[in-house]
Amino acid sequence: MVLCYHAISSTWPDVLAVAPAAFERQLRWLIRLGYRPVDAATAVAGRGRGLHVTFDDAYRNVVEALPVLERYGVPATVFACSSYAESGRVLDVPELVERIRGHEAEAATMDWQALRELAERGVEIGSHTVSHAHLTRLGDAELQRELVESRERLEDELGQPCRWLAYPFGEHDDRVQAAAARAGYEAAFALRSAVRTRWTLPRIDLYRGDSLAWVALKTSPARTAVLAARTVLERRRSGNES
Repeated sequence: MVLCYHAISSTWPDVLAVAPAAFERQLRWLIRLGYRPVDAATAVAGRGRGLHVTFDDAYRNVVEALPVLERYGVPATVFACSSYAESGRVLDVPELVERIRGHEAEAATMDWQALRELAERGVEIGSHTVSHAHLTRLGDAELQRELVESRERLEDELGQPCRWLAYPFGEHDDRVQAAAARAGYEAAFALRSAVRTRWTLPRIDLYRGDSLAWVALKTSPARTAVLAARTVLERRRSGNES
């Protein structure tokens, strides 16, 4: 099981910002259910009842999660956009502009030094592309630049391999998956993907306000079965329409 969070904050009321206390309750509950903390490579391999935590966008407030992660021994991966790491500026993609108004400090991202300090504490750093673009909308050359440049810059700045990619907005298709493979990644994480391949690794996205009951539903095998059935139905419907 791979969880996907974004910000960790008690003061930013956005859906992306999970309160530290809620974050701890969720991890503690899953570990009590028998999930075993594992690193990203083990999660990619998909063996056993493993638990790995990821954070998209590399918000500065993710450091609020570190004491909880370290207390429970849960490895984590943070996915950063290389262009934002230049200065640690606010993640000002169009989808967030109105939502961050008045909370700009909460939406600030980690700069290179902050990412280095995170890596020194054992957190793995992966790529979230250069600019958090909608990859499926890009031409081939721009798509490849977003993937290759971000990986290379992260490796240069942090002095360690950048093995994993997380698709911005969870968006991908066959062309994007093939481009990720060509760009030198070992695997790529999606969101609610019913089909698990090395380039469509599913994650469970959790948000502010998710109760433990809702987390239980999101993480249950029944949810996975429903997603798989829906995917099959959508493919059949698409085939009939074509």
